[in-house]
Amino acid sequence: MPTPPPFSSAQKAKRDFGARLGEIRKAAGLTGRALATSCGWHESKVSRIENGKTSPSADDLHVWAEKCNATDQTADLIASLEAIEGMFIEWRRMERTGLRRAQESVLPLWERTRRFRTYSPWLIPGAVQTTSYTRAVLRAFMERRGLPDDVEDAVNVRTERLRLLREGDRRFAVLLEESVLHNVIGDSDVMAGQLGHLLTVGELPAVSLGILPMGIVRNSMWPVEDFWIFDDKQVNVELISGFLTITQPSEVAMYADAFARLAELAVVGVAARKLITAAIDALE
Repeated sequence: MPTPPPFSSAQKAKRDFGARLGEIRKAAGLTGRALATSCGWHESKVSRIENGKTSPSADDLHVWAEKCNATDQTADLIASLEAIEGMFIEWRRMERTGLRRAQESVLPLWERTRRFRTYSPWLIPGAVQTTSYTRAVLRAFMERRGLPDDVEDAVNVRTERLRLLREGDRRFAVLLEESVLHNVIGDSDVMAGQLGHLLTVGELPAVSLGILPMGIVRNSMWPVEDFWIFDDKQVNVELISGFLTITQPSEVAMYADAFARLAELAVVGVAARKLITAAIDALE
């Protein structure tokens, strides 16, 4: 079963919010055209908001509630809007002061999570990265996005977070496409160190490591977007343009199902170690 389109949660939330605004309008006995006229808007604006095609501003919500005699709901409406906007955050907004802030922002989530599941078709996930690999990845992000150079500070935050691998009763399940082992990040020395680290970290009691071999038959599950599942409460997806947070239970369950199906195709233990060792040999 394929995972849902990456933006589906944010889109559904916008549609649901628009429908709520439509109910408030109807309860006030107003047509969409009448509300738009009273607000001084183009007549299509109300329809676009109610159908989730346009996001209202906080000022729009103030006016909407006032014209519909629902000012007692204004604060709640604004809070709901802020939550929806937080579902998808563009990298340029999250990282406008540098990469360290983005790394720090997820620390509370990591600290309260006990079961981590992550799948990656492109990069070694942060939880099992070496410092050198992390530095190479973050420096590439910094240069590509034209960010302030606080890479070393961001690396330190990420490295400190990795203490969670060895603390408490946390469990980390990591799934990688075999091609990830052959994507050279940094340089050959950095990659060799990273692959050697995978061999080591895969032996930790808290970590399970599975690799999906190249060339396997994939009728049930093909490569999908990079994602993290935190307990059964939240999924984070890193996209080219931004950072998506999914909390709707039905969609979290879809990602959990996708992870389980991918895990069925993965090799573990000795077979996984052989693939990693072969990737190291290929570097040499």
